Amino acid sequence: MVFLRTSEKAGSCFIRTDQLDGETDWKLKVAVSCTQRLPALGDLFSINAYVYAQKPQMDIHSFEGTFTREDSDPPVHESLSIENTLWASTIVASGTVIGVVIYTGKETRSVMNTSNPKNKVGLLDLELNRLTKALFLALVALSVVMVTLQGFVGPWYRNLFRFLLLFSYIIPISLRVNLDMGKAVYGWMMMKDENIPGTVVRTSTIPEELGRLVYLLTDKTGTLTQNEMVFKRLHLGTVSYGADTMDEIQSHVRDSYSQMQSQAGGNNTGSTPPRKAQSSAPKVRKSVSSRIHEAVKAIVLCHNVTPVYESRAGVTGETEFAEADQDFSDENRTYQASSPDEVALVQWTESVGLTLVSRDLTSMQLKTPSGQVLSFCILQLFPFTSESKRMGIIVRDESTAEITFYMKGADVAMSPVVQYNDWLEEECGNMAREGLRTLVVAKKALTEEQYQDFESRYTQAKLSMHDRSLKVAAVVESLEREMELLCLTGVEDQLQADVRPTLEMLRNAGIKIWMLTGDKLETATCIAKSSHLVSRTQDIHIFRQVTSRGEAHLELNAFRRKHDCALVISGDSLEVCLKYYEHEFVELACQCPAVVCCRCSPTQKAHIVTLLQQHTGRRTCAIGDGGNDVSMIQAADCGIGIEGKEGKQASLAADFSIRQFRHIGRLLMVHGRNSYKRSAALGQFVMHRGLIISTMQAVFSSVFYFASVPLYQGFLMVGYATIYTMFPVFSLVLDQDVKPEMAMLYPELYKDLTKGRSLSFKTFLIWVLISIYQGGILMYGALVLFESEFVHVVAISFTALILTELLMVALTVRTWHWLMVVAEFLSLGCYVSSLAFLNEYFGIGRVSFGAFLDVAFITTVAFLWKVSAITMVSCLPLYVLKYLRRKLSPPSYCKLAS
Repeated sequence: MVFLRTSEKAGSCFIRTDQLDGETDWKLKVAVSCTQRLPALGDLFSINAYVYAQKPQMDIHSFEGTFTREDSDPPVHESLSIENTLWASTIVASGTVIGVVIYTGKETRSVMNTSNPKNKVGLLDLELNRLTKALFLALVALSVVMVTLQGFVGPWYRNLFRFLLLFSYIIPISLRVNLDMGKAVYGWMMMKDENIPGTVVRTSTIPEELGRLVYLLTDKTGTLTQNEMVFKRLHLGTVSYGADTMDEIQSHVRDSYSQMQSQAGGNNTGSTPPRKAQSSAPKVRKSVSSRIHEAVKAIVLCHNVTPVYESRAGVTGETEFAEADQDFSDENRTYQASSPDEVALVQWTESVGLTLVSRDLTSMQLKTPSGQVLSFCILQLFPFTSESKRMGIIVRDESTAEITFYMKGADVAMSPVVQYNDWLEEECGNMAREGLRTLVVAKKALTEEQYQDFESRYTQAKLSMHDRSLKVAAVVESLEREMELLCLTGVEDQLQADVRPTLEMLRNAGIKIWMLTGDKLETATCIAKSSHLVSRTQDIHIFRQVTSRGEAHLELNAFRRKHDCALVISGDSLEVCLKYYEHEFVELACQCPAVVCCRCSPTQKAHIVTLLQQHTGRRTCAIGDGGNDVSMIQAADCGIGIEGKEGKQASLAADFSIRQFRHIGRLLMVHGRNSYKRSAALGQFVMHRGLIISTMQAVFSSVFYFASVPLYQGFLMVGYATIYTMFPVFSLVLDQDVKPEMAMLYPELYKDLTKGRSLSFKTFLIWVLISIYQGGILMYGALVLFESEFVHVVAISFTALILTELLMVALTVRTWHWLMVVAEFLSLGCYVSSLAFLNEYFGIGRVSFGAFLDVAFITTVAFLWKVSAITMVSCLPLYVLKYLRRKLSPPSYCKLAS
């Protein structure tokens, strides 16, 4: 909505956007001055005015419109920009506001930037589907071969369908059931893991995806950082103060102010405290003390922060009343500003004894350590812009009538305007390497004449119609010369716990990390360094702003010449590159060890995810914590949300929700890896189970002149797939190749999985060969060893088959779990007990052969040794092969396990 009026005197208010974009700093919004000036609230309804707004669009950083009041003479036209608008899903931080709504529902920027969620399917499921198709083709081929060998005698097509039904066990119908139950188990394990408390699994389809990730796209604010600024370092050129030496600063400030008080009304000008009579301290110390005093004073004056007092009585009264009571007690004070860096600086000056107690548009009050209040009049304020990268303020000290111009800004913007010095650049580099955000603070004393001259030129420039911004900038620049450099400050945006080791682990696991943030380029680069997303030795290539095809071409060529360097690019340049050189850009970016995209809109984040999926075909994972990350989380193959200060929007939209960024390490290295390996083993085993019985059926039919007669009756077939083998096969979901601690210690193990070798056509063919070998041995063995008791061939072969299956599970398992042992013996017990009452099923055909199961035969020694012999022949070679393989070319996890 367009912001018409507020109860605040200044005609502006702050809004909190943490629910919308995850940034905790407050945004300053300005009311339309024409309506703000109206005497009373009711006058809004008596004026005749209209608002012209542009059509709804996705860009969240701009708005163009005009406000026209027609009934005044002459008509008033005001231009509206993004700062005259209030946004949906935000909170007004102070006072009350009235506005006119221009966009609602689907037209708001936040809704236009969201996308509809898609159904996510895991890569493993797609691979198993491919294998199932191959099995279906095998089934048809086998049936055709059987009918051909029969010689197309009689109604051959009827026989073809009988064979299709007989061999239908090749198609693993129980595969989906087993896998889905497995996925439920993996989800349950993730939620029950004590090392990552608070994890919620909101999807039951893609836990295996966590084991195949190659790209991790992360948000910065609130995900990697806590979004809490802390003042870390003050550098005065010759001395540097860190967190442990702040008490020295405090004592210096206290001394200098107590001296000033003792000399009050004397000749002092406030800039250098005069020396005491007993000048026992060395002279250098004095200059340090006065420099500290100047620096602290500059920091506490040069900013855009407003102290706010909550009224004690808990009334939702407006802040003016609270200020009128002059209730300047420290407990009630909170600072408001559009940038958390500034708040950190002002909070720090409060901690060393100089406190900002009140501020409005024209004046500021400071409280000294001794409780004296100093007043300053604000003459001019030059706000921070992304072009100038600096802010300035001109203040007059009311006690001494001195006029001072203070300025602070980024080192690139400030180094040309301060007096020559030899330490600034070097120290800025040092602080940036520590991941601190640096600000350079400078001052210039002005005489009354100088200021008056400046003011007249400034006002003139502001009234000019052509190139206003250029002229104003030129006038301000005339002041910004030969300024006295006071100090360099370092503020740290605190990282979340264990971000560095986690990123290190992910990088070792072969995962490429991209940071997509809506923040400024400098900040993003800073965090990339301090979180070790970009390692210390790596170069950073900052992609220049490009607007046209030619510029993009040149810049891409420049980037192509660099090797092994991280890329930092802004959203606008990215848009241009993707428009003209999509393929080339993505190809180059994918070779980078790390990529940082700053000033990204939510839609752009989602667009980058889909680009990576299309161009690389690899699995992507997005992790974020704010409403602006939802599109990216939904677009990725696997979305992870963090429950943070910014509400739960991201964690509710995600597939997995975690509490802290560091939990992602265990989620991927342990749970993701295990889920994938277990599902791969489970899927192939279920296929092997169907194949082996179909092979036996084929051998049986071949021996009996290609008769389409079932080998086993219905219940045996059903029992085989369920009660006899289900538990041991399903217990594979408890299997793990290395202990979780090992998997976390050696993230390189994760790298192997991305190649997808646990489940491929190669491993599948090995299982097919095993099935054919075992099925053939079991059937031929039964036929060869039992010429005389031929009617008992079913009992023999089926018993051997069950034993073989149980032994094969034992062969596949890598680490035993007590439940697996229970499952093995439970199944064997079920089978033995069922022999007693399923006797009629153990004949061939129906009862036509008259073969009922005689318990006497089953208990003979001959039966037992023959079954054991068949089982040995079918399983022993595989055990031997497995043993040899582990000795000659062990997989990487064996080397670690040993």
